[in-house]
Amino acid sequence: MKAVYISEPGGPEVLEVREVETPVPGPGEVLIDVVAAGLNRADVQQRMGFYPPPPGAPEIPGLEVSGRISGFGPGVTKAFSLGDKVVALLAGGGYAQKVAVPAEQVLRVPEGVDLVTAAALPEVAATVYSNLVMTAQLQAGETVLIHGATGGIGTMAIQLAKALGAKVAATAGSDEKVSTAKAFLGADIAINYMEEDFPESLRRQNGGKGADVILDVVGAKYLVQNVDALADYGRLVVIGLQGGTKGELDLGQLLKKRAAVVATALRPRPVAEKGAIMNAVREAVWPLVSDGRIRPLVAKTFPLDQVRAAHRYFDTGEHVGKILLLM
Repeated sequence: MKAVYISEPGGPEVLEVREVETPVPGPGEVLIDVVAAGLNRADVQQRMGFYPPPPGAPEIPGLEVSGRISGFGPGVTKAFSLGDKVVALLAGGGYAQKVAVPAEQVLRVPEGVDLVTAAALPEVAATVYSNLVMTAQLQAGETVLIHGATGGIGTMAIQLAKALGAKVAATAGSDEKVSTAKAFLGADIAINYMEEDFPESLRRQNGGKGADVILDVVGAKYLVQNVDALADYGRLVVIGLQGGTKGELDLGQLLKKRAAVVATALRPRPVAEKGAIMNAVREAVWPLVSDGRIRPLVAKTFPLDQVRAAHRYFDTGEHVGKILLLM
């Protein structure tokens, strides 16, 4: 089969399509004939040498796929059949024509979604639901601030938060993306962080109140502003480190607000935790996708042998929604 490997840390040019052996599903695993794979920031960080796969995970990048089940390892208890259309959450290995994955991390494609588009769902749905709902306990009527409005995480987070009855504020880096966040995705407040101080802008547009929940993909660069933007009893959930790993935390401000800072990562979690998250996604998110309240957004697709072009496009930051590789 064909799969993508990273020859050395670097830019898109280090990605190589190679012929490799087909994986054999182990105990509790299913084999999937991959139709499409989603690109994620973690793939770029892995390509650049900043985010190696967790122990035991394939060196092949790729954290989410859609496809059809083509085989079973021993001891699979989940009720799947050969040919079932599914999506899967992975620790790695998605940029390939076949992948073996624990059955707990596999879900049938939600009703009404085609198999290619479905590849845009598993990683973002699992990340957003686990953090906004399972970790931050976002409630209807609360205000949530979402950074990176038009990326894969942002587009899912805005739609899910709206479906849950939250008031949604989002940041983006251009007036065009701000407009997309409001007009297309449904954000109540959209802030151009290149032109405005987002904590001040949020309070001005939100009746003087900050955010009850902040979902942050930036990290250290935004830490001071994020704490400033929190409301009393607010919860800041950090899920990405695009802006660095070390920042100064004002504990006095946290104490005054009775607020919390939580950092989470999905990729290194054990299979049982990922399985629990995927079960929650099936129960809570899939119905919202099937009835149209959440729309998986695909910015562009590329064939596998154009993986370098796909990463170059990702690196521009121009996309709205997910970029997919087609097998």
